[in-house]
Amino acid sequence: MPQLLRNAAPSQPPQPSETGGQEDLAATNHGLRPSYDATVALKPAGSHAKDKRSLDYALRTGLAGGLAGCAAKTLVGPLDRVKILFQASSPQFAKYTGSWFGVVTAMRDINRQDGIRGLFRGHSATLLRIFPYAASKFVAYEQYRAIMIPSKEFETPFRRLISGSLAGVTSVFLTYPLEVIRVRLAFETKHDSRSSLSSICRQIYHEHPTPVSKPNKPPIPSSSTLAAPFANAVPEIPTPRSGLINFYRGFSVTLAGMLPYAGMSFLTHDTASDYLRHPLLAPYTTRPNPNPKSPSAAPILTYWAELLAGGFAGLVSQTASYPFEVIRRRMQVGGAVGDGHRLGMRETAGRVWGERGWRGFFVGLGIGYLKVVPMAAVSFYVYERGKVVLGV
Repeated sequence: MPQLLRNAAPSQPPQPSETGGQEDLAATNHGLRPSYDATVALKPAGSHAKDKRSLDYALRTGLAGGLAGCAAKTLVGPLDRVKILFQASSPQFAKYTGSWFGVVTAMRDINRQDGIRGLFRGHSATLLRIFPYAASKFVAYEQYRAIMIPSKEFETPFRRLISGSLAGVTSVFLTYPLEVIRVRLAFETKHDSRSSLSSICRQIYHEHPTPVSKPNKPPIPSSSTLAAPFANAVPEIPTPRSGLINFYRGFSVTLAGMLPYAGMSFLTHDTASDYLRHPLLAPYTTRPNPNPKSPSAAPILTYWAELLAGGFAGLVSQTASYPFEVIRRRMQVGGAVGDGHRLGMRETAGRVWGERGWRGFFVGLGIGYLKVVPMAAVSFYVYERGKVVLGV
């Protein structure tokens, strides 16, 4: 009889533990035992998300992202200098465009004229820009991702894409003036007209080109057939103003290009990493996470798998956004070449089409791949390893 009473007595609900709390109760309500696996399954919307939004987490991911950006940019510094000269149609180096041998020849000429320092012309401004840019990009991605993907069931390619795009827009807005300065420094090729960082800033700030009147609109240098798609795309440009607005020249097209670039970069990297962690490949591509208490304690990829995922992300994102990058470079150096007429996005696109047709939007894409693929690979590798070292 006592045994029957004990069996019939209603069971007491489990009391929340000191560490489990509401997760234990939620697990019980769902018919799950409050074991480690159940609490982990329910935790991403709670403590993990809170950890990712803490100041400590942001500072650590920012440091890892900034160091990753600097390491990647230093690796490809000489290629970046040559690519800018090609994209902006520098008269001295226009003859080298169109072939891989031209890239090597251009680098050889720069080294002969200015030495190894010439290949890293503007690199100090690059590092000054890339650390806050990369840091803010990775921090923003982690924060947007925590908001849009609070738990595993919300993880979709679209949410990854949007998180990456918003992170890119945030970072480029904060650091765009430094990018304009860097491009100007890299664009200079004349030995006797080398400018300092301060003089470049003053020059950009005080640029006030003469407005171009309607009858004297610059013609599109091409046949009417090639220029037809943009024949009516040349708007009236109001008289430009000098000042801080000059440091945001080409900003609109940068935003247009950053949406596919950053979005596709993070989406491709995360997707490729998921495939490389597949159970069939995991024995060859992963190793245990040395910090199992971190918010993202998934097995980390081996060095070659991480480099592969990052390089593939760079390849896809570069292809998707390269036409916008060509237009942006032409707009950024608008005050340093030609008649000083400030070009709008549509007018710049018309000129690029008029000069070379659709191929003009992909000038330097080969060197772009040569630069971006290793840069993205190193960037993601250093970032992921930095997170492990810093305990995030």
